[in-house]
Amino acid sequence: MAESKVPDNLLYTEEHEYVMKVGDDEIVVGITDWAQGELSDVVFVELPEVGSSFARMEAFGTIEAVKAVSELYTPAGGDVVAVNEALGDDPALVNRDPYGDGWMVRLRVNDTTELDGLLSPDNYKALISA
Repeated sequence: MAESKVPDNLLYTEEHEYVMKVGDDEIVVGITDWAQGELSDVVFVELPEVGSSFARMEAFGTIEAVKAVSELYTPAGGDVVAVNEALGDDPALVNRDPYGDGWMVRLRVNDTTELDGLLSPDNYKALISA
């Protein structure tokens, strides 16, 4: 299998979500290249409604692939300010472009210090190569 991409400008969870900071208190969340590779062909993504609130590491949706269904977790508590509607019509965007068009939700974070415990790119690389 090809080596997974782990961009240096992102943070990561042990559950294989990535976090892209897009403002002082907003983040974009999706699943990593490694995770989409493990799932294989994504056939359905269930995402929350805009305005939904979640606690840190609470399941905010599910991702369904040919091989498995997995829950998606919020890396920090907050409110959903946008969801990637394109995934409804084309869930395979997650496979083709996990860090771009395959993003899942945008959250306004309640407490940005919750992001301090996330994995650095190097620590995430160590996790997936273990």
